[in-house]
Amino acid sequence: MTPRAVTFDVGGTLIEPWPSVGHVYAGVASRFGVKDLAPGRLTENFIGAWKAQTHFDYSRDSWFAVVRETFAPLQVELPPEFFPAVYDRFAEPDVWRIYDDVLPTLQSLRERGLKLGIISNWDQRLRPLLSRLGLQPFFDSQVISCEIGATKPDARLFQKAAAELAVTTAELLHVGDHHQFDLVGARQAGASALQIERRHPMTEPWQIASLRELLVRISNR
Repeated sequence: MTPRAVTFDVGGTLIEPWPSVGHVYAGVASRFGVKDLAPGRLTENFIGAWKAQTHFDYSRDSWFAVVRETFAPLQVELPPEFFPAVYDRFAEPDVWRIYDDVLPTLQSLRERGLKLGIISNWDQRLRPLLSRLGLQPFFDSQVISCEIGATKPDARLFQKAAAELAVTTAELLHVGDHHQFDLVGARQAGASALQIERRHPMTEPWQIASLRELLVRISNR
């Protein structure tokens, strides 16, 4: 079935931290007198802390735990004000980069008459961030986990997006970078899905390396 609507994950699909999570952490730490931290080491620590989470709910407390575990191996002293500063910093558009294939793809999909939406595991910072990045006008629906009280792969997020876009889940195509949250979650809800793999070789037919391939996939349906 040719989709009538396309929804997107955000982080890793439309945008990424820039230049990296480690660079942002190091920049904020330097404000508090902790200087010369290696961004690469911080990024590695963050990835490890992120993967170790088992019940992450995208709340401030959950983010605080990740930041704490990221810095713990470095044994540096950071004041209590550090975490709120980091949290607020990631609400700023200049620490995010829109992937080069995003804006042309969104424009082309709109020109083809497709409805577009967001389905993202995120917190209350996302709506204003999308607005400040200039992405909000492209989307007819934004379904964000913090507003639903559930996270992907929960089917409720996909069902709500379909309802807001006035399509059935069978008419919805979802694109995201996480196999379980995006690919499996969408399929379990009755939607179709593609997993974007920007950094690793594609090995499966449901994977794409760029959003430009999304246009080809839709055209061939």
